[in-house]
Amino acid sequence: MDDRIPAHLEVTGLIRAVEGAGGFGMVLSKGERTAGTVMVICCNRATPARAYERMPQLDGTRKWVLSKEQDPENPHDFSEWYQRRGAQDDDLWVVELDIANAERFIDVALHNG
Repeated sequence: MDDRIPAHLEVTGLIRAVEGAGGFGMVLSKGERTAGTVMVICCNRATPARAYERMPQLDGTRKWVLSKEQDPENPHDFSEWYQRRGAQDDDLWVVELDIANAERFIDVALHNG
């Protein structure tokens, strides 16, 4: 039995949590409603955007992993990358969370310093 939360509910919950904390969340690309995968783009004007995807681990869990970080010298490369990813995978949801330390909403610890 797969006890994953349906993708559309996870996405809705992420956006509501971010907006409840004073940020902004937006669906950039809709994937498969129930079993779709979710990519979260964490952004804030103070830092480059970062894309996280949940990846299967050897122990059977699924952990958020940094897939790509925006290069400040070439910011368009990042948006072209996630748009290509969405075009290649119809199941993929792409969600942008615009708030400081957005990683806290997907339970990723930031290591600053």
